[in-house]
Amino acid sequence: MKKNADIKLFEEKKVRTLWDTENEKWYLSIVDVIAVLTESPNPQVYWRVLKMRLKDEGNETVTNCNGLKMQAPDGKMRMTDVADTEQLFRLIQSIPSPKAEPFKLWLAQIAAERLDEMQDPELTIDRALKEYLQLGYSENWINQRLKSIEIRKELTDEWKKSGLKEGLQFAMLTDIITKAWSDKTTKEYKILKGLKKENLRDNMTNTELILNMLAEASTKDISEAVNPKDFDESKAVAKQGGNVAKVALKELEARTGKKVVTSLNAKSVLQLHETKTKKKK
Repeated sequence: MKKNADIKLFEEKKVRTLWDTENEKWYLSIVDVIAVLTESPNPQVYWRVLKMRLKDEGNETVTNCNGLKMQAPDGKMRMTDVADTEQLFRLIQSIPSPKAEPFKLWLAQIAAERLDEMQDPELTIDRALKEYLQLGYSENWINQRLKSIEIRKELTDEWKKSGLKEGLQFAMLTDIITKAWSDKTTKEYKILKGLKKENLRDNMTNTELILNMLAEASTKDISEAVNPKDFDESKAVAKQGGNVAKVALKELEARTGKKVVTSLNAKSVLQLHETKTKKKK
């Protein structure tokens, strides 16, 4: 099963999801759904009790629920009970909640949206825009982030065209690019920002995002120009692309006297924004 992790928002509450590309279906965290519907202070306990009751009643939906690894609040990947949309519709019938019907409509909507996005990739960008806004990011930052997604896609398409393999080779090349312009591997960069499983790009400042985009766009352009024959040649190209952004970083730091790569992450930025907003009120 090839899965893509995502966070969905229902009434500003997070629901962890995984998209199974092979079977084209969503899996959602049951505990997160229960937290939304019941507002229970301990949705894990609520689910354990409900699961035992449904099993005693011979409910097959519970028996067929899967356990998949999802990112927990502490950043670690932990096994979590999940259900696809069809199973969730059945489970919701056993959870008394005034939010049941609105949640069912929302569930049907995200299922339909994913299928629509597969036919029209532009819809994916529109959805990302809305979700970043809901999370509190500024429009300026969102514009940079969406552009970075486009540039990243162009780069990975170039790597695929060169016969490189997704997974380890892509990760190694990304590390080389990041190290070249920021002096840090992806892991070191995340440690600096206090991240665990969170997406690094989602926690970059505007300037960091712009320099990372420059590094990846330069790598793609150089690769198209020199047409590397193998992985080793692609590694050299990745370093060259990263060095283009390194020159810009050094020039900027020399003129501003400020470090570009810092520990500031999205959470810090959003908290600062909220504090400033409250003070204005």
